Formats: sequence, structure tokens, C-alpha cells
Amino acid sequence: MWKEKYRIGVELIDEQHKELFRRVTEFIKTLQSQEPWEKKLVHVQETLEFMKDYVVIHFADEETYQAEIAYPEREKHQVIHEQFKAEIEKYVAKFNQDRYNEETLKELGGRLLAWLVYHVAGDDQKIGRYVAQGKVVK
Repeated sequence: MWKEKYRIGVELIDEQHKELFRRVTEFIKTLQSQEPWEKKLVHVQETLEFMKDYVVIHFADEETYQAEIAYPEREKHQVIHEQFKAEIEKYVAKFNQDRYNEETLKELGGRLLAWLVYHVAGDDQKIGRYVAQGKVVK
């Protein structure tokens, strides 16, 4: 699902975005596979744990970079990140409560992919344009 047009020109962030796309793609493929539900659950649990931890690391790195370059929309961007982290936490709690309902997991897969594409292709591209325009203040 990763496309080169999603690059923002910051190697660390671009590599993290690629990893997020790879994991979300694997997650969706697992949900769509013909494997028994019990086998899918192992991968689902791994993906949820990864997402819960990795988005925190990625968002912290992205926000640190934004602070370093005095990115003018960093506070707005941070709010978007906080909302997404809260949504992931909500899904994790929901899954723990309803024992990993397949319909809810498919909903999460679609939500993750949509958010990732929208955020990386939209909000994060603004960072790349800001840097490319030479507006960086250090």
C-alpha cells in the first residue's frame, strides 16, 4: 500500500511510515485470509500491540522533528496524533472486552488504512512541503 509519493523527505519518518503501511497491509491480508479464526487472532494480537506501541514512538519522533524545524502547525498536528492514539486505545479495550470480534477487527483494519493514507498523504505532506520551501527555522 506504500507509495513513493507518500515520502516527506525525512528518512526516519519515511521509514516509519513504510513500516506502518507494511503492518497495516499485513493486518488486512490476515483478516481477509482463509485461515481459521484462531490462527488469525495470534497475528491480530501482535498487530494491535505493535500499533499501540509503534504509533507512540513514531508520533514522538515526528513531533520532535517538527519542534526542531519550528513547524508552525505542530500543535495542531499533535492534537491529531493524540486523537489517533486514543482511538487505538479504544479499539484495544473493545477487543479485550468482546474477545476480538471479527467484524470489529475488519472495521479497525479499514479505519487504520484510511487514517494512515489520509494522514500521511495529507497532514504529513505539509511537513515535507514546509521543509522543501526552505521555511525551516532552527
